[in-house]
Amino acid sequence: MRIRLERVVDALPAGFEALCAEARAEGHGMLDTLAAEWSSGAMRFNRPGEMLLASYVDDALAGIGGLTQEPAIPGALRMRRFYVALAYRRYGVGRALADALLRQTTARTITCNAAAGSEAFWEALGFVPDWHDGRTHLHAR
Repeated sequence: MRIRLERVVDALPAGFEALCAEARAEGHGMLDTLAAEWSSGAMRFNRPGEMLLASYVDDALAGIGGLTQEPAIPGALRMRRFYVALAYRRYGVGRALADALLRQTTARTITCNAAAGSEAFWEALGFVPDWHDGRTHLHAR
């Protein structure tokens, strides 16, 4: 399985609506939020340190995730809008996304709000539980 990452800049990637529908069916609204914020221009992952990546397996959109400025901690960034399609879980898609974002940033502190059931994933990446200001985990370097 070949995983390819692409930075999302001008438009949400082809296949995003299907990924969004799958997330919604699982009870996750983060991609609906991403779509609404992208459409309105409220969040385009284009401020200093921010980035949104799409992950592909062959030509299929397998996942998406990004970094934004963390409003509660000056100079920190926050992992946001992470979702990996059911068919591609446990194949390294989420790890590839998170690793690429962590490699790209110089921020010393990165936070996330782990969805229920994803805590072990974030902790395997070096995040530690830290329940404050809407976050569940913190990664300090």
